[in-house]
Amino acid sequence: MAKTHGSRAFLDKEPREVASMFDGVAARYDLTNTVLTFGLDREWRRATRSALDLEPGERVLDLAAGTGVSTVELGRSGAWVVATDFSKGMLHAGEFRKVPMVAGDAMSLPFADAVFDAATISFGLRNVADTDAALREIARVTKPGGRLVICEFSTPVHEPLSTIYMEVVMRALPGVARLVSSNPDAYVYLAESIRAWPAQEDLAQRIEAAGWRDVRWRNLAGGITVLHHAVR
Repeated sequence: MAKTHGSRAFLDKEPREVASMFDGVAARYDLTNTVLTFGLDREWRRATRSALDLEPGERVLDLAAGTGVSTVELGRSGAWVVATDFSKGMLHAGEFRKVPMVAGDAMSLPFADAVFDAATISFGLRNVADTDAALREIARVTKPGGRLVICEFSTPVHEPLSTIYMEVVMRALPGVARLVSSNPDAYVYLAESIRAWPAQEDLAQRIEAAGWRDVRWRNLAGGITVLHHAVR
């Protein structure tokens, strides 16, 4: 069982505890992300939409959608996009965006088999208790030939950048979060989860093992963030 200290979760990622933690950061989550990424979060959302290559009328799952800001970006393609997240607090904070929203756990999605033309999860896969189960579940609800794009923090590809990022930026993250976040203790967990996340090739192998094919990736910001693309 995971334990929390205040509203911080730990790396065993018990779903109820992680959901509770995200409920606690929902009020200022989007603002905090923009500040902590120096505005790059907007560029990464656009890159995710471009990588999915969406067509008008396609049905798209936006998993770990939080307040739906990513769902709005995906919807600019003309596709029908549903925001899904296991934090009801996050979905509630984004109700004003007027996009379809469904509460759901990535390991047990409330959708039928093969209903989505494409699926994406941004900065959420590393918060799931069982990554491989989530990848299989996303595959279950995606049509054969459907696309998957995962946008996630990863391992910088250049050693100087990796050292600065892991040893300086990650250590400073909780302190910076205290200035803008509604629950700064949660960012201790978030920094730890980024440090523990598999590198690009390791994640690609896990995606393939979960039933996806044609797996490839593209580094953004020198590998601080990575887009993994796959086909069902």
